[in-house]
Amino acid sequence: MNETLPPCPECSSEYTYEMGALLVCPECAHEWSPVLEAESGDQEPKPIKDAVGNILADGDTVTVIKDLKIKGSSTVIKVGTKVRGIRLVNGVGDHDIDCKVDGVGPMQLKSSVVKKI
Repeated sequence: MNETLPPCPECSSEYTYEMGALLVCPECAHEWSPVLEAESGDQEPKPIKDAVGNILADGDTVTVIKDLKIKGSSTVIKVGTKVRGIRLVNGVGDHDIDCKVDGVGPMQLKSSVVKKI
């Protein structure tokens, strides 16, 4: 393997490889950008805020503030849907909340479409 690539930040595997602009771990399938990792350094992570500016934390309960169409499905998450026990993550794109929505299942949401209760 290429010895200049960093180990996986999730599982510490040394078998990472490049796929386009991302680094990929074949053991846990984690993908990350080496540019973002180098820029972050020892900085503290920015707090994740909801649509009105409240700081979110793991385990919070939030409500959805607008109808959300689920990609690849005809299902819609309606305004006012409560989502309990959120988990903050570095998800795909702007999605930074990992949660389970009742009646829909597990998914990732953007913090800009929820409001803390």
